[in-house]
Amino acid sequence: MIPTDHSLPYLEFHAFQGTSVQAIRPRVPHHFSPAEVDRALAGLLDQLLIITGARLPVLWFYTPQMWSFARHVAASAVVYDCMDELSSFRFAPADLRANERALMAAADVVFTGGYSLYEAKRDQHHNIHPFPSSVDAAHFAAARKAVADPADQAPISGPRLGYYGVIDERLDFDLLAAAAKARPDWQIVMVGPVSKVDPATLPQAPNLHWLGQKSYDQLPAYLAGWDVALMPFAINEATRHISPTKTLEYLASGRQVVSTPVRDVVRHYSDVRALRIAEDAAGFIAACDYLLAQRDAHAKWLPQVDRLLTSYSWDATFRKMDDLITEAVAERSLPQATFDRVDA
Repeated sequence: MIPTDHSLPYLEFHAFQGTSVQAIRPRVPHHFSPAEVDRALAGLLDQLLIITGARLPVLWFYTPQMWSFARHVAASAVVYDCMDELSSFRFAPADLRANERALMAAADVVFTGGYSLYEAKRDQHHNIHPFPSSVDAAHFAAARKAVADPADQAPISGPRLGYYGVIDERLDFDLLAAAAKARPDWQIVMVGPVSKVDPATLPQAPNLHWLGQKSYDQLPAYLAGWDVALMPFAINEATRHISPTKTLEYLASGRQVVSTPVRDVVRHYSDVRALRIAEDAAGFIAACDYLLAQRDAHAKWLPQVDRLLTSYSWDATFRKMDDLITEAVAERSLPQATFDRVDA
């Protein structure tokens, strides 16, 4: 292995052995040039394949930035799981679009994280399929029962309106500030890591609480203490094609939801009684007022939510993806699985 003093936090290798998964984070010296990084990562990937005994693996990419050092691997199939329009995000790498074109050309099958993203990409590949977010309903349904309040949330009075997720340029911080100012009796709880924005620029108010990142296992406990769940997304280039996983997670927890008009949210959930969509800050605040008044009327909307959840399980998504990958493997012949090797 290469001596390390610098981590590449956005890169992970995942090796599947039977029913187990190994996540390996490669590290390379910080002084390496981009070309040296690619060569080092290619070598580390080769070592991983030798150690695990993997032959003709399925290569599954969540980012085009990994294609440059993995393109030489003989694969039974190449999958591009395009979860976001990464080129629209702040600080996107300059070579991301070129890398995506190369990965698209090599991929046997492409998945997109929702229909809006599918519509933007469907002319770029012959075998592309939309997969809107799914949900582990049982995990989040724990929030419907009495759950001990997390220590950092317990001192916060109610009513509580909450958000969890990455706190970055996709959020409408002006909207949050306006809501906190207009309703000083509300307590707005923000859970998640801050990324690509200066924490010092986040809006501050006595009733606006930034609690930081929590684990997936902790989320139901936070949700259980909220009266309304929030999706205060800015409507911009970074959110044009998102399909927020948290929509279904919030609903599975038994929380009502207020969202800004994210395209895929409007497309899939505008007829859900437990969810309101608001165009601006005034509408967002009014929608929260309405749902707070309805918070004890679960019988009016929970049956519709539960029927909806049966159509969006991760198990069903896995089965569909697995079928498509199996077809891709069957269609690919061995000579097609060999790519030009990265220079050593």
